[in-house]
Amino acid sequence: MSEATEGFPERFAGIEELDAFLSRPPPALVSALGGVDGDILVLGVGGKMGPTLARLARKAAPDRRVIGVARFSEPGLQQALTAHGIETIAADLLDRAALQRLPRARNVIFMAGRKFGASEDQPLTWAMNAIVPGLVAETFRDSRIVAFSTGCVYPFVDVGSGGATEATPLTPPGEYANSCVGRERVFEHYSRLLRTPGRLFRLNYANDLRYGVLADVALKVRDGVVVDVTMGHVNVIWQGDANACALGCLAHCTVPTSPLNVSGPETVSIRWLAHEFAARLGRKAQLAGTESPTAWLTNAAASARLFGYPSVSLAQMIDWTADWVASGLPTLGKPTHFEVRDGAY
Repeated sequence: MSEATEGFPERFAGIEELDAFLSRPPPALVSALGGVDGDILVLGVGGKMGPTLARLARKAAPDRRVIGVARFSEPGLQQALTAHGIETIAADLLDRAALQRLPRARNVIFMAGRKFGASEDQPLTWAMNAIVPGLVAETFRDSRIVAFSTGCVYPFVDVGSGGATEATPLTPPGEYANSCVGRERVFEHYSRLLRTPGRLFRLNYANDLRYGVLADVALKVRDGVVVDVTMGHVNVIWQGDANACALGCLAHCTVPTSPLNVSGPETVSIRWLAHEFAARLGRKAQLAGTESPTAWLTNAAASARLFGYPSVSLAQMIDWTADWVASGLPTLGKPTHFEVRDGAY
């Protein structure tokens, strides 16, 4: 892998190089976890971010057990995690008996949840996003719990507002987003009741080169697909930076648990983004719609005070994504649906 002058790779030749980079721990995370006792349990490790978060935790805290729990429906994932020193347990988190059998790690990263296809089975969406948190909160009452949430818990805000802050009332559109509010409220209830320290990790939008808003737009530009700019603006962050913040939150848990917005500092124009990819890919951007004056945007100033600004810039993410897409390298086939405004995923 060739190195750019700032110490980052100029490009990635494939998944192995990408995942190795995503799981490279920054010194600040190593230091933060050094001040946090106990092993780390990752619930829902099988999602988009879970595998590299678990690998990052293993490298940042090599003296701890890192245990990944999921149903492991993706062939080979369990074996791949084991090869990187992560203990794995196959379990359905809706199964109380299975939860009771899990080790009581001092630190829990909760990444389980349901989004894609949420509107096809609303009862299951609510069960995963609001019942499972209660089961987990009761089971791991003596742990620190950092629970992944989403910026979708907020209402749309004015594009020029700087984004919703942690104090913005939670009045989002759609059942999926409201089930995510339910997830937060359940964790908050049990944190108050049981004095469980935690954080509610309100993330949008994480990007590696296989998925995310940047990949969504780049693939559409490459393939001549129309980009809808009605949801005209987004926030984005490199997945490695987001995972480092999530693990770093273990050193900043509160009682009761409290929210923290995590994203990049820019309000990114989808129209501008499409033209940037068009220039890099040698294509013409096909655009439709008119930008709405509101969007799902968050203000991540509080997390920047704790962890600093993301290490990977927006410009670097665009360059890497354009190269990845132009090279025809694999994607996850899981679009973010960033353009959806009615909350129906």
